[in-house]
Amino acid sequence: MIFEKIERNGKQIAVVRSEDKVITDTQSAIDLLMTAKYDAGTKLLAVSKELICDEFFILSSGVAGEILQKYINYEGKMAIYGDFSVYTSKPLHDFIYESNNGHDFFFVPTEEEAVNKLAEA
Repeated sequence: MIFEKIERNGKQIAVVRSEDKVITDTQSAIDLLMTAKYDAGTKLLAVSKELICDEFFILSSGVAGEILQKYINYEGKMAIYGDFSVYTSKPLHDFIYESNNGHDFFFVPTEEEAVNKLAEA
């Protein structure tokens, strides 16, 4: 895993690059945030949905809620990018909608939009 650092609007954003999933549970999400803080000097992360475990997108698993709460506690922000239209779950679509209207967690179609959203956060 590596971080591609992008500066936008005076903020450092870390775009996560990896061949493997980087978020498989709550602890791995916290580890990712802390590694970005120390290695890339930021707590603003742009992550492809392909790098996140499938359980995250099943709200009843509790993984997404736990990770969101931990990121808020640690003052981290994440923008997840990819195609979310493949999910038919109304609760997930509601979660995405509510997250996108907040200030800490975002779901967007492209990496560029993820970087822009974090730069505005």
